[in-house]
Amino acid sequence: MAGYFEEMGWTPLGNAETPNHLMQMARFLRDSGMWELLGEHEKLPPPASKAAVENLDEITFEDNTDTKRQCPICLRDFEKGNIAKSLPCKHTFHKECIEPWLEKTNSCPLCRYELPTDDEDYECYRKEKKRAVEREKDLETLHDSMFS
Repeated sequence: MAGYFEEMGWTPLGNAETPNHLMQMARFLRDSGMWELLGEHEKLPPPASKAAVENLDEITFEDNTDTKRQCPICLRDFEKGNIAKSLPCKHTFHKECIEPWLEKTNSCPLCRYELPTDDEDYECYRKEKKRAVEREKDLETLHDSMFS
């Protein structure tokens, strides 16, 4: 059986280490439902990290065999010599279309796949949100195994 810290995805405090009281307050607000009342869940996500944008696969179109493919942002066809960027979700966009988008938000404009950000707080929030979904699935599995 997993211990408390492993189950929650946390690490215990080290010697002479103090807890982050702001993070505790944010968790309290979220768990009590006050976070939604304050409108904090409606904030836009931060931009994608510069390293993530630089490491995206670049595609140079050599011929016009893919005449039916177009950039979902500007709706222009990909033509010979165009440089496109492919996100990890496999959606492809003109380089000049997707880079300004990723400077404003960290997600794919089509499927909302999220790229990493440089914002530590947002990354912690994403990790907590992912862990909450996993806990719900674990509880559902436990419930189904007990009552089926």
